[in-house]
Amino acid sequence: MSEIPYIGNELDLFEQATVWKNYYGHFLKPFLKGKVLEVGAGIGGTTSILCDGNQEKWLCLEPDPGLYARLESKIETGQLPSCCYSVKGTMEDLPASEKFNAILYIDVIEHIEKDAEELARAKTLLADRGFLIVLVPAHQFLYNEFDKAIGHYRRYNKKMLIAAAPEGIQLRKIRYLDSFGLFASLMNKYFLKQDYPTAKQINFWNRYIVPVSKPIDFILHYNAGKTVVGIWQNSRM
Repeated sequence: MSEIPYIGNELDLFEQATVWKNYYGHFLKPFLKGKVLEVGAGIGGTTSILCDGNQEKWLCLEPDPGLYARLESKIETGQLPSCCYSVKGTMEDLPASEKFNAILYIDVIEHIEKDAEELARAKTLLADRGFLIVLVPAHQFLYNEFDKAIGHYRRYNKKMLIAAAPEGIQLRKIRYLDSFGLFASLMNKYFLKQDYPTAKQINFWNRYIVPVSKPIDFILHYNAGKTVVGIWQNSRM
């Protein structure tokens, strides 16, 4: 199995951002049925929010050996639903015969240099009418030392994310989330100029900024935010 060390250290910071994870999870959960593949599952922080245990299988794919060990421990100790299992490796380590009803990339594609090639591989593992779901940080003008330090190659806008998607797959939804968070990020970029968030700041954003973003996002028809999420459906018949 492939091993790829992860250079970031933000997963523990963001694991407690449950308000944020539940917010975007509200949009994603209707598509997470049957067999689900979560690519770059990390330490299972997102898995614990999105997987409700009603799926047939939930495969957590993680190439970093240290993160994989923590993920496997959570599965073995019952901290994640019983439908969860893990594989240490990348998409190339999965058999071509295995098909999934949903494939998730949550804050992962920005870490992959050849994003379009990765998503093209994902399409080959999608079941008929299966869903490809990608959530990434938005707006290249917000790229900073924090992005660089945790291995981000880029941030995205809607056009960039659509361009990275494979052919023969139908776009169902694409939207920006966390509009007030975008405003806060702009204030930081031009005034505070702080590159790395603290645990206290992450907690403040999660508890106070995200709840404010929810109604604003709706009013703006999800046309502004510091995160962009796209959902595609495999059009094979």
